[in-house]
Amino acid sequence: MNPDIVSGFLQASMASTLLATAVGSFLGLVVGMIPGMTISTGIIIVLPLTFVLPPDISIALLLGLYVSGMTGGSFSAILLNIPGTPSASATAMDGYPMARRGEAGRALGVAVTASFIGGLFSFCCLYFIAPILADIALQFQSQDLFSLVFFGLTIICSFAAKSLIKGLLSAVIGLMIVTIGQDPMVGTARFTFDQVNLISGIHFLTALIGLFAIPQLYDNISELVRGDGRARTKLNISRILPSWADIRSIRLPVSIGAPVGSFLGILPGAGGPIAAFISYDYSRRLSEDGDSFGKGSPRGIAAPEAANNAVTGGALIPMMTLGIPGDPVTAILIGALLVHGLAPGPLLFLERGDFAYGIIFSFFWANIFNIIIAFLGLRLLVKVLTIPKSLLMPTIALLCVIGSYALRNNFFDVYVMFAFGLLGLAMRWLNMPVVPLLLALVLGRPLEEHLRVSLISSQGDVSIFFTSPFSVFFLVLSLISVIWSIQAARKASQAEAA
Repeated sequence: MNPDIVSGFLQASMASTLLATAVGSFLGLVVGMIPGMTISTGIIIVLPLTFVLPPDISIALLLGLYVSGMTGGSFSAILLNIPGTPSASATAMDGYPMARRGEAGRALGVAVTASFIGGLFSFCCLYFIAPILADIALQFQSQDLFSLVFFGLTIICSFAAKSLIKGLLSAVIGLMIVTIGQDPMVGTARFTFDQVNLISGIHFLTALIGLFAIPQLYDNISELVRGDGRARTKLNISRILPSWADIRSIRLPVSIGAPVGSFLGILPGAGGPIAAFISYDYSRRLSEDGDSFGKGSPRGIAAPEAANNAVTGGALIPMMTLGIPGDPVTAILIGALLVHGLAPGPLLFLERGDFAYGIIFSFFWANIFNIIIAFLGLRLLVKVLTIPKSLLMPTIALLCVIGSYALRNNFFDVYVMFAFGLLGLAMRWLNMPVVPLLLALVLGRPLEEHLRVSLISSQGDVSIFFTSPFSVFFLVLSLISVIWSIQAARKASQAEAA
């Protein structure tokens, strides 16, 4: 057996790492079930705590929060008809009707079980596919890496935006922000406006906190002003563990949701909501009692829950092997790895194979702790839904300020965080998607570096991007992605006009 696999398993199975995974799983369930909170916001709040922790413990903590956050979103969706995360939107369609007729415990049990199975399936995909992709990616040259990053940027914009123009504009803003700081090739200052604090550029995590946390705080403070500061009373919960009949009945939707979620997770920018609704739709079409979907069917819960948890493992595959985030959460994970001096990509398996497999097995343990903590602490966890936002929001705001300052011990980053918060609010009012901007901040620097290295090596000859089969392959995929996005935008505009 590969010694890196053994080392990675032992690293992920240490008592301290397991404890971090369990704590992350508990926090993920709490964050996921709170309406108005997102997994990204939860990870951003926890992220400053990881700066003083070893890398393996830090990533285990964040992975536990990531995996369980998906499951936690179904709790409020079932009990309150308020999805805790966007990926749980499809779950509410059948979960809430079941809760209203007194089957809240049964619905929650089916959701947790389906989430666990979907997570394990995506772990198998991550374990077997990631090393193979890493071996292939090691053959990439600078022009191949440029085309790959360019493809990731185009497909992210196409999936993340309802309006193609607004999505592309958001990505352009992100690429412009990336140019602030020192030139990556010659080291000269660019767009710093004689501000010393900008020489090192805009810290990715500072921008992240502002873009995600500040708009969420604004929404929740607005609810407090309107007098909606407390969640609605939760329903009574009886039996939680699903019966054997329920497990047999959800076999088909789980077998659909897990592969669909894993596959769409691999595609950068697809995300959990798309996987959840596609799995829900296919399960409804293939089920014998498809008419019961939307009226309180356990199958309608199992399909989206298996899919959105399977997305987590799928999204880790491009992050670990290619350095391209599969969704906003993996973009944050890339930032966390960079803080600890670890660059995700094919070299991670070559230079730090033990750590790479440690991440994979930490993901496995995150799914194990997810189902254990969910079943054992469900009755206690749902009490979080009654916490008044007047207590929760000031705490989150304080943690955002501390996290921004702790990145570089510079209060200037706090001002930058608030500036990005205002940018995020402005983009929301203009109905512009934030995700393309976020991922442009992640992909912009490697995009520029690989482009300039390729042109320097070819002495300015752009044909270098069309001589490598890998580069041509990703450029063709980029063209398909753009054409697909244009057609989708036209159909959407036609449907809206009709």
